[in-house]
Amino acid sequence: MLELKNVSKTFHPGTVNAKTALHGLNLTLNDGDFVTVIGGNGAGKSTMLNAIAGVFPVDSGAITIDGKDITNLPEHRRAAFIGRVFQDPMMGTAGTMDIEENLALAARRGKRRGLRWGISKVERQDYRELLSTLGLGLENRLTTHAGLLSGGQRQALTLLMAALVRPRLLLLDEHTAALDPKTAAKVLELSDRIVEENQLTTLMVTHNMRDAIEHGNRLIMMSEGRIVLDISGEEKKRLTVDSLLARFTRASGEEMLTDRVLIGA
Repeated sequence: MLELKNVSKTFHPGTVNAKTALHGLNLTLNDGDFVTVIGGNGAGKSTMLNAIAGVFPVDSGAITIDGKDITNLPEHRRAAFIGRVFQDPMMGTAGTMDIEENLALAARRGKRRGLRWGISKVERQDYRELLSTLGLGLENRLTTHAGLLSGGQRQALTLLMAALVRPRLLLLDEHTAALDPKTAAKVLELSDRIVEENQLTTLMVTHNMRDAIEHGNRLIMMSEGRIVLDISGEEKKRLTVDSLLARFTRASGEEMLTDRVLIGA
């Protein structure tokens, strides 16, 4: 479903601020894979997701999705088949628009626009039923501006929007990092359900090792723009935070001391 071949990216090349964020990165995801991505600050996790989403051009290498080379495809065209949830809950929804208007925009992703009434009665009922599955009472607040929702509610809404038109690839970019632990757990539970019900191929970047271990069927760890660990199946199920930290140290020659603070290990 997704393949990165020798992808490299350097920011500010030729200057004193030059920073190589991706070093000949290679990664293949099969259809239905749910891959968690872990690594220290500056490891290249979010840069990889931005490269896949088309936020910036890569310097070299190729990116293909479902057999189609998208390396030179602009971001707005990739949005037709890539769903994304950001770390900042404010980025996934239009705060000045109603909940139902946000859902309508998501439902029309990748489709040609025409002249007709905005939201039909059938669509509105579909949105109510969809929102009711969240258990947050949002089905009774269709005309509430998204900007009035809590961070967790907005992330839950963004998840629904990202999967409303089944994407070929779902990108979750530290989408619980800005939430309190209880809300983060709820959003992760919802993420698991949406991924499973829609059989979505998913990449989830996280700083939390426990979350990386407990979610998904595969875990990759990055360091200095490369993948240094790739663990799946029964091997992943047997992982603990301590064993993962030890394996990272052996693979990369460095310690993730900053991430120890973040994960509370």
